[in-house]
Amino acid sequence: MYHAKAFKYGFATLILVLSVAGGSLLTVHAQETKKSEPAVKKPVRSARDPFVPYRVPVVVLKKSGQVMPPTIQERIEQYRAQKLAAMNAHLPAPKPTTALLLNEIQIVGISRTPRGYAAIVEATPIKLSYVIYPGEKLYDGQLVAIEDSRLIFRHETVWTDGRHDRTVETKSLRQQSAIDAMAAVKAAAPTPVAEAEKKSEEKASVATAKP
Repeated sequence: MYHAKAFKYGFATLILVLSVAGGSLLTVHAQETKKSEPAVKKPVRSARDPFVPYRVPVVVLKKSGQVMPPTIQERIEQYRAQKLAAMNAHLPAPKPTTALLLNEIQIVGISRTPRGYAAIVEATPIKLSYVIYPGEKLYDGQLVAIEDSRLIFRHETVWTDGRHDRTVETKSLRQQSAIDAMAAVKAAAPTPVAEAEKKSEEKASVATAKP
């Protein structure tokens, strides 16, 4: 009886140990399997309302406009201040054409000088004429070259965002108006007084030549 009970208790203890060991092995295996499996990412839901229709986002561009030049009076005042500063510093004074815009001048004439080609331009706002040479600057540009019948300028446009655009512009000789043409013909035609003086001079020269 004693041996039978001992065998029974020993068998039960063995089964209990085996069951505990098997459960521990299963737990370790499950943890290793869980670690080896790739992590499944959860879908990220956007904050957009599903009941509101989708709209393409609008890209707002920064607007830029052209920087407008000052008035002719303001530019003349700036030129006078620059001229006074140059005189005080014993430096060459800037030319008056530095206060003029490209669209404020008209080409009156083109001539050849010892320095090369020169152009006579008229400032339409102030009705004054100037002689300019290649390389001279205007308020919004620079004279690049002078040809037989036109001038070539480099025009500069300034924008509010800091950009500087440079383009090439040409200006041709101003066409003579009917009034200018009549004035030129009248100046070239001899007057009656001049004709009379010329005839009298010819008669006097003939009389002097006779012995």
